[in-house]
Amino acid sequence: MLPNIPLQRLNGQSESLHDYANKVLLIVNVASECGFTSQYRELQSLYDEFHTQGLEILAFPSNQFGGQEPGTAEQIENFCTVNYGVTFPVFQKTDVNGANTHPLFEYLKHAAPGLLGTEAIKWNFTKFLVNRDGKPVERYASATSPNSIRSEIQKLL
Repeated sequence: MLPNIPLQRLNGQSESLHDYANKVLLIVNVASECGFTSQYRELQSLYDEFHTQGLEILAFPSNQFGGQEPGTAEQIENFCTVNYGVTFPVFQKTDVNGANTHPLFEYLKHAAPGLLGTEAIKWNFTKFLVNRDGKPVERYASATSPNSIRSEIQKLL
């Protein structure tokens, strides 16, 4: 079951992780000025294809890796919409590591540790796949293409 974690969209709208209960989630820490930023295109494609079957993609901009997300909420939203036609939820800038780590990422990192059991997120575009029961089932590295996990998403839908 998904924990009741408060979330806030770029536009300031408050939500809870509970709002996404019984959905398959792909949760990604993103950045506008990263070498992996073009993954937005593949994320949007997956969202277009599978949203009606129960997939939600939740994007969390983070400026913790090389200062690659320096913009304001309005700038980030504009960037995502204009450059990639993003229609999936994008949330407020979020710390994914360190003393101010968002509770969602504390949960995800503990439930789906990385290589050799490390919990720290190494870079932008780390992806967490969560099943309909709210259990994180897999963690994917930044370089993992969203399209390459299509079959894993389909299995959970």
